[in-house]
Amino acid sequence: MPNLSQNDIKTIITGSDTDAARLLVKSADALGGALKNSGLTTSQIRSLFGEVRKIEAQWGMESAQQKQKALRRFILLKPKMAYQAKRSQGGAVRELVEVLDPAVDFVVGETDEKKREDNFHNFVNFFEAILAYHKAAGGR
Repeated sequence: MPNLSQNDIKTIITGSDTDAARLLVKSADALGGALKNSGLTTSQIRSLFGEVRKIEAQWGMESAQQKQKALRRFILLKPKMAYQAKRSQGGAVRELVEVLDPAVDFVVGETDEKKREDNFHNFVNFFEAILAYHKAAGGR
């Protein structure tokens, strides 16, 4: 498993420059391949990613109430990830969750609403890139 520091995760989620984007791509590439090699299946990763897509759709609505519901749902993603990690055979889901869990914190911990939304979109991009590189590495 690639060594991704908390600082790297923070840069990926909270950064807005090209260096942050490059780090996102490099890290997702390394993670995708490593997760494939550790036995993570596409269905395991998609079950979590599907929930993130639903949250993203709700987050994109104009109403402040819908955005708050999406944020609540996003916060509740953490126990869902923990459950999936515990339930899965082997440690592949756990390894994914070890990266995504602090990434969720960097989104939720932002107090500025606009920055929080930007961080959320960076989270979605990161997760999507991990899924894409996992599939490109031959993940089934």
